[in-house]
Amino acid sequence: MAVTKIKPIRGTVNKALAYILDPKKTDDQLYVSSFGCAASDAAAKEFEWTRNLATQHGMQMPKVIARHLIQSFDIGEVTPGMAHEIGKQFADEWLKGKYEYVIATHIDKGHCHNHIIFNAVNFVDYHAYRSNKRTYREMRQLSDEICKEHGLSVIPPSQSKGMDYKEYTEAKRGTSWKQKLKQTIDRCIITAKNYDDFLRLMQEAGYEIKTGKYISFRAEGQERFTRAKTIGDNYTEDRIKERIQGRGSHKRQMQTTRKGISLISDIQERIQLIGSKGYEYKAKLTILQEAARTLNYLTENNLLQYADLEKKAEDIHSSYARTGSELKSVEARLREVQPLIKNISNYQRLKPIYEAYTKAADKPSFRAKHEAELVIYEAAKSTLLALQGDGKLPSLKSLQDEQQRLMVEQRKLYDERAKLNKEDKQINIIKANVDSYLSPTTVKNHENKIRSELE
Repeated sequence: MAVTKIKPIRGTVNKALAYILDPKKTDDQLYVSSFGCAASDAAAKEFEWTRNLATQHGMQMPKVIARHLIQSFDIGEVTPGMAHEIGKQFADEWLKGKYEYVIATHIDKGHCHNHIIFNAVNFVDYHAYRSNKRTYREMRQLSDEICKEHGLSVIPPSQSKGMDYKEYTEAKRGTSWKQKLKQTIDRCIITAKNYDDFLRLMQEAGYEIKTGKYISFRAEGQERFTRAKTIGDNYTEDRIKERIQGRGSHKRQMQTTRKGISLISDIQERIQLIGSKGYEYKAKLTILQEAARTLNYLTENNLLQYADLEKKAEDIHSSYARTGSELKSVEARLREVQPLIKNISNYQRLKPIYEAYTKAADKPSFRAKHEAELVIYEAAKSTLLALQGDGKLPSLKSLQDEQQRLMVEQRKLYDERAKLNKEDKQINIIKANVDSYLSPTTVKNHENKIRSELE
């Protein structure tokens, strides 16, 4: 699990870089990397050079000159090397190969944590980075996805709602009241003969029980009761009873034998049944509206069998995964092309200044006057020589053409994924509705849930 936070740098980048590059914190800078710039004092000059170019292109510069992103891991969860690789992947995917950055993994505390300092302006189109609640939420989501890829824990969406980092950390360590309650309920359900026996086992486990509209539990030493429904949909009173009686397996069996069901006619029968029951007007209207929406979707998409619905859901999910893989490939190539374009451009633009420097009679004076330009030129030259090896670098024109093609493909994939994401959410709702309407036990729970929401 990684916790992320981001803060602006308004003073000097040099001081921030000096802090994160401290050899004592990074094992003699073993865990230091960079992108689009040198991982040294030159990085600050390269950041400034990009901001100056942005000004020349007519961009209005923000007061923030850089951003400091911190990614912290749980104690003992990752090695320093693994933390550093995760941090680089995170920075690469989040910044899209557009922003210069320096990353340093600190190992001097009880937990590994990454410091990523990146320019406030990107070197591709010179737009400023925008930091707000939405971008922070998306950044946190990306960090979680990468942690999952590497087998690390994350705060699940269903659990993170209403749960802060402290509570989640306590839950991981087994000290959260809710986590302990969940574990105790799971254990008692396995051995309980019936619901009354389950209540007896919970009391023997040290829980005080309060019944009423919602069943609640309180452990010894706990100040307040905890409603069972607040720890998850699987822990409501009705769901606990179902789990004791083994209805969960029966429901799965029903779903596997549902392949040949005629969805339209069966759901229409369910609608008629709901319409004939004596629900309150608002509850009945809500259920019937949702059922009508489900029927319309099934009819418009010609989904007449349950197997057809499953196939469409699978196709949408597969297409979403495919576009994600293609997008990663495109963006990986952009991360190679874009800094190459930057360095070739800087090399060509600043070469005359370097040549003038080599011919200058008073080199120290000339260098003092053109320090920034010479540092940028030398960094570009060094980078290009390392990339070139024994081969020949592609021309600037061919790289710019490739960049344009990749950016068009990137935009196309973004649009396609946004559409597929919307379709995926929609069909998941429709499928959940169908499962609800065709399962007597589940439909009863569905109706109770809607009724309770309207109370």
